[in-house]
Amino acid sequence: MTTRRASKVTAPQRPPVSLKYGSARTGASVGSRAVVNAFLVIGTIYMVFPVTWLFFASTKNVEQLYSTNIFDMAEFNLFANIADVAAQNDGIFFRWMANSVLYASVGAIVGGMIAVAAGYAFDKFRFRGRNMLFAFVLVGVLIPNTAIVLPLYMLFAPLGLTNTMWAILLPALCNPFSVYLARIYSQGYIPDETLEAARVDGAGPIRSFFSVGLPMIMPGFITIALFQFVAVWNNYMLPLVMLTSERIFPVSLGMSLWQSYTRSNTEFAPLVITGSLLSIIPLIIAFVLLQRYWRAGMTEGAVK
Repeated sequence: MTTRRASKVTAPQRPPVSLKYGSARTGASVGSRAVVNAFLVIGTIYMVFPVTWLFFASTKNVEQLYSTNIFDMAEFNLFANIADVAAQNDGIFFRWMANSVLYASVGAIVGGMIAVAAGYAFDKFRFRGRNMLFAFVLVGVLIPNTAIVLPLYMLFAPLGLTNTMWAILLPALCNPFSVYLARIYSQGYIPDETLEAARVDGAGPIRSFFSVGLPMIMPGFITIALFQFVAVWNNYMLPLVMLTSERIFPVSLGMSLWQSYTRSNTEFAPLVITGSLLSIIPLIIAFVLLQRYWRAGMTEGAVK
């Protein structure tokens, strides 16, 4: 009978900690954090300062605007300037705001839904030429929007769509980058097994998309819709080329029109500044109301 010798198990020895290495690492971490914080501060100032300047400038009349420090608030004329904006050309400013809300809302909701459906189809359906067609979509991401304005004008002019709202609404329904984002969200958050279970239960492709797929990527849809809303709201080149009637101008083009008047009449300067301040309020409201969705969508998209 043989007996097995009990072997003594010893815990692995940790390598000695180098105080010099740890100090260097801690120093590098502090340095990296300082650099990152410095860039964040510079970026914050870069984004907040124009809005701050816009607010203070909108509190001044035309004399104070050109003769006082921009942050001097000796007199507060914001409400008087808003009244002047509302009274100019029988309230044309609010017509421009309503047009922008219409263009941006349709582009966000309808265009976002089209993008999500397209991304879902590229991800979940297998059909001939799928990869090649998606490659064309990615090429569309690389083309600047200003480069397609004139071709769109040449297409819309024979159809009689120029100088109509359709000239702004139809291009807003197509955004290649939104399709790209939608496919990423679909890949990350809609398991194929879930769709297969829905198919076994008798759900068709359309019902599976609206009942199963769309609720699972709702934060992604909100994020895409918000990006579409901001892009259409800030669009300037397309309305400049397509539209000639002031009644269907978006607010971006309307402000540009008033800005051109300031060369001969400086009284329009406070109107342009105050109108620009008012024009960003819908964007702030949209971001605040939807922050629960778009923050979740951007965070989830970052880790997938």
